[in-house]
Amino acid sequence: MTKNSIKDLALDGKRVFLRVDFNVPIKNGVIGDDTRITSALPTIRYALDKGATVILASHLGRPKGKPTAEFSLTPVATHLAHLLDRTIGFAADCIGDPAQKAVAAAHADPRSRVVLLENLRFHPEEEQNGDGFARGLAALADLYVNDAFGAAHRAHASVAAIVPHFSSAAAGLLMEKELKYLGMALGDPERPFVAVMGGAKVSDKIDVIESLLGRVDRLLVGGAMAYTFFKALGMPVGKSLVEDDKLDEARSIMSHAKARGVVLQLPIDHVVAAQMEASATTEVLKVGDAAIGDRMGLDIGPESARLYAGLLADARTVVWNGPMGVFEMAAFSKGTIAVANAVAAVTGTTIIGGGDSVAAINDAGVAEKITHISSGGGAALEFLAGAELPGFTALPDPKH
Repeated sequence: MTKNSIKDLALDGKRVFLRVDFNVPIKNGVIGDDTRITSALPTIRYALDKGATVILASHLGRPKGKPTAEFSLTPVATHLAHLLDRTIGFAADCIGDPAQKAVAAAHADPRSRVVLLENLRFHPEEEQNGDGFARGLAALADLYVNDAFGAAHRAHASVAAIVPHFSSAAAGLLMEKELKYLGMALGDPERPFVAVMGGAKVSDKIDVIESLLGRVDRLLVGGAMAYTFFKALGMPVGKSLVEDDKLDEARSIMSHAKARGVVLQLPIDHVVAAQMEASATTEVLKVGDAAIGDRMGLDIGPESARLYAGLLADARTVVWNGPMGVFEMAAFSKGTIAVANAVAAVTGTTIIGGGDSVAAINDAGVAEKITHISSGGGAALEFLAGAELPGFTALPDPKH
Protein backbone atom coordinates (compact mmCIF):
# COMPACT_ATOMS: atom_id res chain seq x y z
CA MET A 1 0.00 0.00 0.00
CA THR A 2 3.03 2.28 -0.30
CA LYS A 3 3.83 4.83 -2.97
CA ASN A 4 6.82 6.96 -3.83
CA SER A 5 7.18 9.49 -0.98
CA ILE A 6 7.99 13.19 -0.90
CA LYS A 7 10.97 12.09 1.22
CA ASP A 8 12.34 10.33 -1.88
CA LEU A 9 12.43 13.55 -3.91
CA ALA A 10 15.31 16.03 -4.27
CA LEU A 11 13.45 19.24 -3.42
CA ASP A 12 16.12 21.93 -3.04
CA GLY A 13 15.52 24.78 -5.46
CA LYS A 14 12.61 22.99 -7.10
CA ARG A 15 9.05 24.18 -7.68
CA VAL A 16 6.71 21.58 -6.21
CA PHE A 17 3.10 21.31 -7.37
CA LEU A 18 1.40 20.20 -4.14
CA ARG A 19 -2.20 19.03 -4.55
CA VAL A 20 -3.94 19.62 -1.22
CA ASP A 21 -7.52 19.38 0.01
CA PHE A 22 -8.50 22.86 1.20
CA ASN A 23 -12.21 22.20 0.60
CA VAL A 24 -13.17 23.82 3.90
CA PRO A 25 -16.45 25.43 5.03
CA ILE A 26 -16.36 29.20 4.42
CA LYS A 27 -19.17 31.59 5.32
CA ASN A 28 -18.88 35.34 4.74
CA GLY A 29 -15.15 34.94 4.23
CA VAL A 30 -14.66 33.14 7.54
CA ILE A 31 -13.35 29.55 7.66
CA GLY A 32 -15.54 27.41 9.92
CA ASP A 33 -13.18 24.44 10.33
CA ASP A 34 -9.53 24.53 9.24
CA THR A 35 -8.71 20.86 9.92
CA ARG A 36 -8.02 20.12 6.26
CA ILE A 37 -5.63 23.07 6.09
CA THR A 38 -3.72 22.19 9.26
CA SER A 39 -3.52 18.55 8.11
CA ALA A 40 -1.44 19.67 5.11
CA LEU A 41 1.00 21.81 7.14
CA PRO A 42 3.54 19.02 7.85
CA THR A 43 4.00 18.38 4.12
CA ILE A 44 4.17 22.10 3.29
CA ARG A 45 6.74 22.71 6.03
CA TYR A 46 8.77 19.66 5.00
CA ALA A 47 9.01 20.93 1.42
CA LEU A 48 9.96 24.43 2.57
CA ASP A 49 12.58 23.09 4.97
CA LYS A 50 14.13 21.14 2.08
CA GLY A 51 14.44 24.32 0.00
CA ALA A 52 11.44 23.96 -2.33
CA THR A 53 8.97 26.54 -3.57
CA VAL A 54 5.49 25.20 -2.87
CA ILE A 55 2.65 25.67 -5.35
CA LEU A 56 -0.59 24.74 -3.60
CA ALA A 57 -3.61 23.66 -5.62
CA SER A 58 -7.08 22.74 -4.35
CA HIS A 59 -10.75 22.71 -5.21
CA LEU A 60 -13.45 24.36 -3.09
CA GLY A 61 -17.13 23.53 -3.27
CA ARG A 62 -19.02 23.04 -6.53
CA PRO A 63 -18.67 26.21 -8.64
CA LYS A 64 -19.73 24.28 -11.78
CA GLY A 65 -16.73 25.12 -13.90
CA LYS A 66 -16.79 28.89 -13.70
CA PRO A 67 -15.31 31.57 -11.39
CA THR A 68 -17.62 32.32 -8.46
CA ALA A 69 -16.73 34.73 -5.66
CA GLU A 70 -18.41 32.45 -3.10
CA PHE A 71 -15.92 29.68 -3.88
CA SER A 72 -12.72 31.73 -4.08
CA LEU A 73 -9.75 30.41 -2.09
CA THR A 74 -8.71 33.95 -1.10
CA PRO A 75 -9.76 33.48 2.59
CA VAL A 76 -7.66 30.30 2.69
CA ALA A 77 -4.57 32.20 1.50
CA THR A 78 -5.03 34.74 4.30
CA HIS A 79 -5.50 32.01 6.92
CA LEU A 80 -2.54 30.00 5.61
CA ALA A 81 -0.26 33.06 5.83
CA HIS A 82 -1.19 33.29 9.51
CA LEU A 83 -0.62 29.57 10.14
CA LEU A 84 2.77 29.51 8.40
CA ASP A 85 3.78 33.00 9.56
CA ARG A 86 5.08 33.92 6.12
CA THR A 87 4.04 35.75 2.95
CA ILE A 88 1.71 33.69 0.78
CA GLY A 89 1.38 34.49 -2.90
CA PHE A 90 -2.06 34.12 -4.45
CA ALA A 91 -2.74 33.47 -8.12
CA ALA A 92 -6.05 34.81 -9.44
CA ASP A 93 -6.19 31.80 -11.77
CA CYS A 94 -4.69 28.31 -11.50
CA ILE A 95 -3.24 28.27 -15.03
CA GLY A 96 -1.88 30.74 -17.55
CA ASP A 97 -0.26 34.14 -17.04
CA PRO A 98 -1.67 34.95 -13.54
CA ALA A 99 -0.46 31.61 -12.19
CA GLN A 100 2.94 31.80 -13.87
CA LYS A 101 3.61 35.32 -12.56
CA ALA A 102 2.52 34.42 -9.00
CA VAL A 103 4.74 31.33 -8.99
CA ALA A 104 7.73 33.28 -10.35
CA ALA A 105 7.28 35.99 -7.69
CA ALA A 106 7.04 33.45 -4.84
CA HIS A 107 10.02 31.48 -6.18
CA ALA A 108 12.14 34.63 -6.18
CA ASP A 109 11.12 35.78 -2.68
CA PRO A 110 12.83 33.85 0.16
CA ARG A 111 10.24 35.24 2.62
CA SER A 112 7.47 33.57 0.66
CA ARG A 113 8.23 30.51 -1.49
CA VAL A 114 4.54 29.56 -1.18
CA VAL A 115 1.78 30.37 -3.64
CA LEU A 116 -1.86 29.26 -3.55
CA LEU A 117 -3.62 28.88 -6.88
CA GLU A 118 -7.25 29.88 -7.30
CA ASN A 119 -9.93 27.18 -7.21
CA LEU A 120 -9.19 24.37 -9.68
CA ARG A 121 -12.89 23.82 -10.28
CA PHE A 122 -13.26 27.28 -11.81
CA HIS A 123 -12.28 25.34 -14.95
CA PRO A 124 -14.63 22.54 -16.13
CA GLU A 125 -11.59 20.61 -17.42
CA GLU A 126 -10.56 19.84 -13.82
CA GLU A 127 -13.53 17.54 -13.21
CA GLN A 128 -13.34 16.27 -16.82
CA ASN A 129 -9.76 15.08 -16.20
CA GLY A 130 -8.71 17.15 -19.21
CA ASP A 131 -5.16 16.55 -20.41
CA GLY A 132 -4.70 20.05 -21.80
CA PHE A 133 -5.67 21.60 -18.49
CA ALA A 134 -3.41 19.14 -16.65
CA ARG A 135 -0.55 20.16 -18.95
CA GLY A 136 -1.18 23.82 -18.06
CA LEU A 137 -1.01 23.03 -14.34
CA ALA A 138 2.13 20.92 -14.75
CA ALA A 139 3.90 23.75 -16.61
CA LEU A 140 4.06 25.66 -13.30
CA ALA A 141 6.32 23.20 -11.49
CA ASP A 142 9.23 20.75 -11.59
CA LEU A 143 7.85 18.05 -9.28
CA TYR A 144 4.41 16.74 -8.28
CA VAL A 145 3.22 15.74 -4.80
CA ASN A 146 -0.33 14.62 -3.94
CA ASP A 147 -1.35 15.17 -0.32
CA ALA A 148 -5.10 15.39 -1.02
CA PHE A 149 -6.40 11.99 0.08
CA GLY A 150 -9.90 13.50 0.30
CA ALA A 151 -9.83 13.98 -3.49
CA ALA A 152 -7.95 10.79 -4.38
CA HIS A 153 -11.14 8.92 -5.34
CA ARG A 154 -11.88 11.40 -8.14
CA ALA A 155 -10.32 11.00 -11.59
CA HIS A 156 -9.76 14.74 -11.92
CA ALA A 157 -7.00 16.55 -13.81
CA SER A 158 -5.04 17.70 -10.76
CA VAL A 159 -4.87 14.21 -9.24
CA ALA A 160 -4.78 11.89 -12.27
CA ALA A 161 -4.11 13.38 -15.73
CA ILE A 162 -1.38 15.68 -14.37
CA VAL A 163 0.95 12.96 -13.06
CA PRO A 164 2.41 11.69 -16.38
CA HIS A 165 3.53 15.25 -17.17
CA PHE A 166 6.16 15.08 -14.41
CA SER A 167 9.36 13.03 -14.36
CA SER A 168 9.05 12.79 -10.55
CA ALA A 169 5.85 12.43 -8.51
CA ALA A 170 5.12 11.27 -4.97
CA ALA A 171 2.68 11.08 -2.08
CA GLY A 172 2.76 13.73 0.65
CA LEU A 173 3.04 12.98 4.36
CA LEU A 174 -0.74 13.03 4.93
CA MET A 175 -1.41 10.75 1.96
CA GLU A 176 1.25 8.35 3.28
CA LYS A 177 -0.39 8.30 6.71
CA GLU A 178 -3.81 7.58 5.21
CA LEU A 179 -2.45 4.72 3.14
CA LYS A 180 -0.57 3.31 6.11
CA TYR A 181 -3.54 3.05 8.46
CA LEU A 182 -6.30 2.26 5.96
CA GLY A 183 -3.96 -0.22 4.30
CA MET A 184 -3.42 -1.83 7.69
CA ALA A 185 -7.17 -2.45 7.99
CA LEU A 186 -7.21 -4.12 4.58
CA GLY A 187 -3.96 -5.98 5.07
CA ASP A 188 -3.10 -7.87 8.25
CA PRO A 189 -4.94 -6.15 11.12
CA GLU A 190 -4.47 -7.11 14.75
CA ARG A 191 -7.47 -9.03 16.09
CA PRO A 192 -10.17 -8.81 17.19
CA PHE A 193 -10.94 -6.47 14.29
CA VAL A 194 -14.24 -4.59 14.79
CA ALA A 195 -15.98 -2.35 12.25
CA VAL A 196 -18.68 0.10 13.30
CA MET A 197 -20.95 1.28 10.49
CA GLY A 198 -23.61 3.95 10.92
CA GLY A 199 -25.22 6.74 8.96
CA ALA A 200 -28.44 7.02 7.01
CA LYS A 201 -28.24 4.62 4.09
CA VAL A 202 -27.23 1.02 3.57
CA SER A 203 -26.73 1.86 -0.12
CA ASP A 204 -23.80 4.14 0.76
CA LYS A 205 -22.04 1.34 2.63
CA ILE A 206 -22.93 -1.93 0.85
CA ASP A 207 -19.58 -2.28 -0.94
CA VAL A 208 -17.65 -1.37 2.21
CA ILE A 209 -19.61 -3.81 4.36
CA GLU A 210 -19.17 -6.63 1.83
CA SER A 211 -15.43 -5.90 1.65
CA LEU A 212 -15.07 -5.79 5.44
CA LEU A 213 -17.10 -8.96 6.01
CA GLY A 214 -14.15 -10.95 4.70
CA ARG A 215 -11.81 -9.25 7.15
CA VAL A 216 -13.56 -8.29 10.41
CA ASP A 217 -14.49 -10.40 13.43
CA ARG A 218 -17.45 -8.20 14.37
CA LEU A 219 -19.59 -5.67 12.54
CA LEU A 220 -21.69 -3.27 14.62
CA VAL A 221 -24.48 -1.49 12.74
CA GLY A 222 -26.23 1.69 13.89
CA GLY A 223 -27.87 4.81 12.53
CA ALA A 224 -30.84 4.87 10.19
CA MET A 225 -29.29 2.15 8.03
CA ALA A 226 -30.14 -0.36 10.79
CA TYR A 227 -33.86 0.00 9.98
CA THR A 228 -33.41 -1.49 6.52
CA PHE A 229 -31.99 -4.58 8.28
CA PHE A 230 -34.87 -4.57 10.80
CA LYS A 231 -37.49 -4.41 8.04
CA ALA A 232 -35.66 -7.18 6.17
CA LEU A 233 -36.11 -9.26 9.35
CA GLY A 234 -39.84 -8.46 9.44
CA MET A 235 -39.68 -6.16 12.48
CA PRO A 236 -41.92 -3.08 12.93
CA VAL A 237 -39.99 0.07 12.05
CA GLY A 238 -42.72 2.75 12.17
CA LYS A 239 -41.77 5.74 10.03
CA SER A 240 -38.03 5.16 10.41
CA LEU A 241 -35.89 5.71 7.31
CA VAL A 242 -35.84 2.48 5.29
CA GLU A 243 -34.46 1.75 1.82
CA ASP A 244 -37.09 -0.66 0.57
CA ASP A 245 -35.07 -1.42 -2.57
CA LYS A 246 -32.15 -2.62 -0.42
CA LEU A 247 -33.96 -5.25 1.68
CA ASP A 248 -32.50 -8.11 -0.35
CA GLU A 249 -28.99 -6.66 0.03
CA ALA A 250 -29.51 -6.41 3.79
CA ARG A 251 -30.57 -10.07 3.91
CA SER A 252 -27.56 -11.00 1.79
CA ILE A 253 -25.19 -9.14 4.13
CA MET A 254 -26.64 -10.92 7.16
CA SER A 255 -26.37 -14.27 5.37
CA HIS A 256 -22.74 -13.63 4.36
CA ALA A 257 -21.84 -12.58 7.90
CA LYS A 258 -23.31 -15.79 9.30
CA ALA A 259 -21.52 -17.93 6.71
CA ARG A 260 -18.20 -16.30 7.55
CA GLY A 261 -18.66 -16.50 11.30
CA VAL A 262 -18.74 -12.71 11.65
CA VAL A 263 -20.77 -11.26 14.53
CA LEU A 264 -23.18 -8.79 12.87
CA GLN A 265 -24.74 -6.85 15.74
CA LEU A 266 -27.82 -4.67 15.29
CA PRO A 267 -29.20 -2.38 18.02
CA ILE A 268 -31.36 -4.08 20.67
CA ASP A 269 -33.11 -0.89 21.84
CA HIS A 270 -33.62 2.53 20.33
CA VAL A 271 -34.77 6.08 21.01
CA VAL A 272 -37.99 6.86 19.17
CA ALA A 273 -39.89 10.09 18.53
CA ALA A 274 -42.75 11.33 16.36
CA GLN A 275 -40.58 13.95 14.64
CA MET A 276 -36.90 14.54 13.96
CA GLU A 277 -36.88 17.65 16.13
CA ALA A 278 -34.70 18.68 19.07
CA SER A 279 -37.78 19.33 21.23
CA ALA A 280 -39.59 16.10 20.33
CA THR A 281 -40.87 13.81 23.09
CA THR A 282 -38.71 10.68 23.14
CA GLU A 283 -39.11 7.15 24.43
CA VAL A 284 -36.69 4.22 24.68
CA LEU A 285 -38.17 0.98 23.30
CA LYS A 286 -36.85 -2.49 22.67
CA VAL A 287 -36.22 -3.05 18.98
CA GLY A 288 -39.19 -4.93 17.53
CA ASP A 289 -41.69 -3.43 20.00
CA ALA A 290 -44.83 -2.58 18.02
CA ALA A 291 -45.36 0.40 20.35
CA ILE A 292 -43.17 2.37 17.92
CA GLY A 293 -46.44 2.93 15.98
CA ASP A 294 -46.02 5.83 13.56
CA ARG A 295 -42.87 7.10 15.27
CA MET A 296 -39.31 6.79 14.01
CA GLY A 297 -36.07 5.49 15.50
CA LEU A 298 -33.48 8.28 15.82
CA ASP A 299 -30.69 6.84 18.01
CA ILE A 300 -29.52 3.56 19.50
CA GLY A 301 -30.69 3.08 23.08
CA PRO A 302 -28.63 2.77 26.29
CA GLU A 303 -28.62 -1.05 26.27
CA SER A 304 -27.30 -1.06 22.69
CA ALA A 305 -24.62 1.47 23.66
CA ARG A 306 -23.48 -0.79 26.53
CA LEU A 307 -23.56 -3.86 24.26
CA TYR A 308 -21.47 -2.09 21.60
CA ALA A 309 -18.98 -0.87 24.21
CA GLY A 310 -18.59 -4.47 25.38
CA LEU A 311 -18.00 -5.71 21.81
CA LEU A 312 -15.34 -3.01 21.35
CA ALA A 313 -13.60 -3.50 24.72
CA ASP A 314 -11.09 -6.16 23.63
CA ALA A 315 -10.65 -4.94 20.02
CA ARG A 316 -7.14 -4.45 18.67
CA THR A 317 -8.24 -2.79 15.40
CA VAL A 318 -11.35 -0.62 14.93
CA VAL A 319 -12.72 1.13 11.84
CA TRP A 320 -15.67 3.45 12.42
CA ASN A 321 -17.70 5.30 9.82
CA GLY A 322 -21.06 6.95 10.46
CA PRO A 323 -23.04 8.07 13.54
CA MET A 324 -25.47 5.93 15.55
CA GLY A 325 -28.31 8.45 15.27
CA VAL A 326 -29.20 12.06 14.52
CA PHE A 327 -26.35 13.13 16.75
CA GLU A 328 -26.54 16.82 15.74
CA MET A 329 -29.53 16.99 18.12
CA ALA A 330 -28.75 16.47 21.80
CA ALA A 331 -31.80 14.23 22.31
CA PHE A 332 -30.42 11.74 19.77
CA SER A 333 -26.66 12.08 20.34
CA LYS A 334 -26.10 9.83 23.36
CA GLY A 335 -25.56 6.62 21.37
CA THR A 336 -22.96 8.16 19.07
CA ILE A 337 -21.11 9.79 21.99
CA ALA A 338 -21.12 6.48 23.89
CA VAL A 339 -19.59 4.69 20.88
CA ALA A 340 -17.03 7.49 20.50
CA ASN A 341 -15.93 7.00 24.09
CA ALA A 342 -15.82 3.21 23.66
CA VAL A 343 -13.66 3.50 20.52
CA ALA A 344 -11.36 5.97 22.29
CA ALA A 345 -10.87 3.49 25.14
CA VAL A 346 -9.60 0.76 22.77
CA THR A 347 -5.94 -0.19 23.31
CA GLY A 348 -5.11 -0.81 19.68
CA THR A 349 -5.34 0.88 16.30
CA THR A 350 -8.47 3.01 15.89
CA ILE A 351 -9.38 4.54 12.54
CA ILE A 352 -12.18 7.06 12.05
CA GLY A 353 -13.44 7.90 8.57
CA GLY A 354 -16.22 10.27 7.52
CA GLY A 355 -17.22 13.79 8.53
CA ASP A 356 -20.00 12.87 10.96
CA SER A 357 -17.86 10.33 12.82
CA VAL A 358 -15.04 12.86 13.05
CA ALA A 359 -17.45 15.48 14.39
CA ALA A 360 -18.68 12.96 16.98
CA ILE A 361 -15.14 12.21 18.12
CA ASN A 362 -14.50 15.95 18.48
CA ASP A 363 -17.80 16.50 20.32
CA ALA A 364 -16.90 13.73 22.75
CA GLY A 365 -13.51 15.37 23.33
CA VAL A 366 -11.57 12.18 22.57
CA ALA A 367 -9.95 13.00 19.22
CA GLU A 368 -6.45 12.85 20.71
CA LYS A 369 -7.07 9.23 21.76
CA ILE A 370 -7.78 8.06 18.19
CA THR A 371 -4.89 6.56 16.22
CA HIS A 372 -5.93 7.97 12.87
CA ILE A 373 -8.72 10.32 11.81
CA SER A 374 -9.09 10.12 8.03
CA SER A 375 -9.19 13.37 6.09
CA GLY A 376 -11.33 11.85 3.33
CA GLY A 377 -14.71 10.32 4.10
CA GLY A 378 -15.67 9.30 0.56
CA ALA A 379 -12.13 8.28 -0.36
CA ALA A 380 -11.76 6.27 2.86
CA LEU A 381 -15.01 4.40 2.17
CA GLU A 382 -14.03 3.59 -1.41
CA PHE A 383 -10.56 2.48 -0.29
CA LEU A 384 -12.05 0.20 2.37
CA ALA A 385 -14.45 -1.16 -0.23
CA GLY A 386 -11.44 -2.29 -2.24
CA ALA A 387 -11.93 0.24 -5.05
CA GLU A 388 -8.95 1.72 -6.86
CA LEU A 389 -8.43 5.41 -6.11
CA PRO A 390 -7.29 7.30 -9.25
CA GLY A 391 -5.17 9.75 -7.25
CA PHE A 392 -3.42 6.85 -5.52
CA THR A 393 -2.90 4.56 -8.52
CA ALA A 394 -1.53 7.45 -10.62
CA LEU A 395 1.44 7.87 -8.27
CA PRO A 396 4.59 5.82 -8.96
CA ASP A 397 5.52 2.89 -6.74
CA PRO A 398 8.66 3.25 -4.62
CA LYS A 399 11.97 2.43 -6.27
CA HIS A 400 13.83 -0.39 -4.55
